[in-house]
Amino acid sequence: MLKSQSFTIFLLLLIATLVGYYFTRPQNQRPEEVRPLDMFSGLVMVVVGFSAGLLGGIIGTGGCSLMLPVIHFWMNYPAPIAVGTTLFAVIFTAVSGGYGHLIRKNLDVRATLWLGGIGVLGVLLGSWIFLFLTTQTKLLGLILGIVFLWPALRMIKEGIFRGKIPTISDSRIPGTRLGLSLFGFIVGVTTGIAGLGGGYALVPGLIYLFHAPVYVTMGTSLAVMIPLALVGGLIKLLQGFVDIGAGLLLALGTIIGAQVGAAIIKRFKPATLKLIFGVYFLYVSLKFITGYFGITIW
Repeated sequence: MLKSQSFTIFLLLLIATLVGYYFTRPQNQRPEEVRPLDMFSGLVMVVVGFSAGLLGGIIGTGGCSLMLPVIHFWMNYPAPIAVGTTLFAVIFTAVSGGYGHLIRKNLDVRATLWLGGIGVLGVLLGSWIFLFLTTQTKLLGLILGIVFLWPALRMIKEGIFRGKIPTISDSRIPGTRLGLSLFGFIVGVTTGIAGLGGGYALVPGLIYLFHAPVYVTMGTSLAVMIPLALVGGLIKLLQGFVDIGAGLLLALGTIIGAQVGAAIIKRFKPATLKLIFGVYFLYVSLKFITGYFGITIW
């Protein structure tokens, strides 16, 4: 516990230092499509990140899936920049959460290596497809909308039926090398294209497809997202689709929010929150999809 908190504090100090360095430089390299962050919009980024981390700490999801639509629809970030910036932020949150589970041994090393190792290849393919989609913004929006349907329907279902997840006491994740590799590759492709992957796809996939124990699944998911987010986020940074300042502020908020969420989880009914945010994600999905057909919904 002490090691985990010490590492979290170190990571927060590192991000804070990077934020200070970035915003005090005479010239900051930013995507031309986004406006410079002022103090208010910077604070909003931290709050958005905090909310995503808080939600993730309580129900095991919400990182990119919450941050991406907020900064895209309500902070006017183009979809490619929103995807790249939120995935860049997840690098830090995955490292923070993954390390905590690693020192507690709440993960399956074998599954992590196969999912993450082959998943990186999927990220490379997904990042190449993403580069093509950046010139097809409406098509990218349609893909994001379809991708968001999965967490929406899943969370609504678990909210209504109180998220009845099979309880398994084993400390290993069942599955063949081929099965884990194929699933990791698919998640990697999705991560490269849409910037989503952790609680959005890995957690339910491992639980329902591989019948994995819940607590090991959470740790394994975060550990797998470290290489996926690192490779995907850095590729998008090199491609010019990351607002570094916004990404760092989002990361700062998510790490703090995740710690608070983990501390107050027993005060909330996760099923109720899943239903509320499931409806929200369904709205986001429909907003993306209808936008492809030229229909704007508020």
